[in-house]
Amino acid sequence: MRRPPVLAIAALLASASAGAQSSPHEQLARSIYRELIEINTVDSVGSVTKAAEAMAARFKAAGFAANDVQLLIPPGKPNKGNLVVRLRGRRGANAPKPLLLLAHLDVVAALRSDWPRDPFTLFEENGFFLGRGTADDKAMASMFVANLLGMKADGVVPDRDIILALTADEEGGDANGVRWLVAQHKNLIDAEYALNEGGGGELVNGKPIANDIQAAEKVSVNFTFTAVNTGGHSSMPRPDNAIYELSKALLKVADFQFPVVLNDVTKVYFAKAATVEPRPEMAAAMKAIVANPKDAKASATLSKDPRLASILRTTCVATRLAGGHAYNALPQTATANVNCRAEPTSTYEYVKSTLERVVGDTGVKITFLGQNQTGPLGAPPSAVNPELLAAVTSITTKMWGNIPVIPFMVTGATDGKYLRAAGIPTFGVSGIFAEGAENNMHGRDEKLRVKSYYEGLAFLDQLVRALAVKTKT
Repeated sequence: MRRPPVLAIAALLASASAGAQSSPHEQLARSIYRELIEINTVDSVGSVTKAAEAMAARFKAAGFAANDVQLLIPPGKPNKGNLVVRLRGRRGANAPKPLLLLAHLDVVAALRSDWPRDPFTLFEENGFFLGRGTADDKAMASMFVANLLGMKADGVVPDRDIILALTADEEGGDANGVRWLVAQHKNLIDAEYALNEGGGGELVNGKPIANDIQAAEKVSVNFTFTAVNTGGHSSMPRPDNAIYELSKALLKVADFQFPVVLNDVTKVYFAKAATVEPRPEMAAAMKAIVANPKDAKASATLSKDPRLASILRTTCVATRLAGGHAYNALPQTATANVNCRAEPTSTYEYVKSTLERVVGDTGVKITFLGQNQTGPLGAPPSAVNPELLAAVTSITTKMWGNIPVIPFMVTGATDGKYLRAAGIPTFGVSGIFAEGAENNMHGRDEKLRVKSYYEGLAFLDQLVRALAVKTKT
């Protein structure tokens, strides 16, 4: 039985505002969410293929043609399957390019002994969904699946094809699904632009203050710091100790700040964020840094907030250590991994040469961990598509009132970098609101507000329809 589209959307909005699961569509979404959470898709021990197969079965049962539901598995990687689904639109010379919906199915590892409850079971407690992947990224994956199934049930024929890609190894591993699809099957995912994770709404004391569109992201780069000498007997210490030399170099990195670098996205972010920032000193600093990126006082004020500090500049931090070979011997080698989150407009050469200048004459050698790289670290920020911005703004106002829609740069990393590099502008948009770091992505008791889940479901349903269904039938 088909759901009347207008009534269906109205039901979604009403129940989302109440924060309770009530409509058949919400029940469908929750069942998909539960199924995905309860399939272990951890890189080392789980199977993304199993989750992709489960979603493929739902699409085929809903009447999608077999050639529009493709399970694509890289050679030699049986557990790294990717699912590409296409809801076909109207054909014609003037049909716009497809809209791509992207979500990853893999999750970060979670040990049962670390959690008070099974991380691979969906729990609902105190207004939150809990479980590994509830926020990153099985919420959006389940929403996209449910909404695409809903459009099929409504008999919707969009004006452009809608493509859904559910992929592997975003969180790590050696079989990143988006990178592989771009290299081997780009024709299946090529689109005018893509909607991805990385965006969402901001809450302050439970009140929505802004809905963010992620249009740029920093790039993760790892360097190995190595100190080496001849060592010797621990009974005769010398000043040239490899561990001490490495420590001196790392302390220099800890005390160093890269200069402020703003791009087209972060300039707009700080200008708009200043209008809703509840801390007066931070709001003033945001305005000042846009007016003058070299304003040292504004930079120092914003840098008190770790998230804002990371938006301002490239950051580098030590994340792993190793050294020595025996308890009674001077260390011959000491190494550390330094993880940098670089501005997308930066280059490998600049980051490496800056670190070498910072460590100076400590004797520590710095090498890039990975294949030799030259040139830009990432793709330039995506200019926010006017059609997308208008639709997000309209729906945001309808659902949450007169709050700003703000383009921003995420300080982490997503698979959007591979799409941008392949010429597919990519935007993090979800309509999922959270307060601070309450969802605890990658940590113990990862969670997502129940109310926010159903609001995101309604928001994304309306957004995709607005972007892809313009012809009235």
